[in-house]
Amino acid sequence: MNFFKLTKIAAVFLLLAPVAAQAQNAAAGGMAGASTAANYLIGPGDELEIFVWKNPDLSVTLPVRPDGRISTPLVADMQAQGKTPTELAGNLRAALGQYVQDPVVTVLVKQVAAPGSAASIRVIGAAATPKSVPYRAGLTVLDVLIEVGGLNTYAAGNDAQIIRTQNGTSRNIPVHLKDLMKSGDLKANVQLMPGDVVSIPERWF
Repeated sequence: MNFFKLTKIAAVFLLLAPVAAQAQNAAAGGMAGASTAANYLIGPGDELEIFVWKNPDLSVTLPVRPDGRISTPLVADMQAQGKTPTELAGNLRAALGQYVQDPVVTVLVKQVAAPGSAASIRVIGAAATPKSVPYRAGLTVLDVLIEVGGLNTYAAGNDAQIIRTQNGTSRNIPVHLKDLMKSGDLKANVQLMPGDVVSIPERWF
């Protein structure tokens, strides 16, 4: 093989290398996006598309109610909040199986709830900037504290609580925000659910 042929082959490889790199990056991005979608937890205000194969009368597009539940044809009331689309599809498949033989159900999140919706995380009390933070899958207390600028000077961070409402019942979850922020105690880095309220009291002098 002469020098000129070798030069042409090298030029072809140089031209194809960026294309291959772009394809690899796109594939990696696609896999990352698929992983994120698979792990997304449905929240109040999300708009869902529920598709039942070969059953158009059972296929609907609807919002998740503020109580975290949905109602579809033949399924009067089902919890959706806190589930992934795949989990909800499995639950609907089981419920519809009483009426339809081997239903094939797909659940897609068409639109994520707006920042001011019931799914948002609300930070109240002694934060640097108390406000609502849009919910996203995998959101933790530390993520939210960064969003609000941390604790203010008068915060009793270790007396903070997460107020969580599920199925119409509220419960308080203690969380040590001072230990998390000052000492890096990751045991206090609780994962949040749609609609959680982070309440930070002020300390008494």
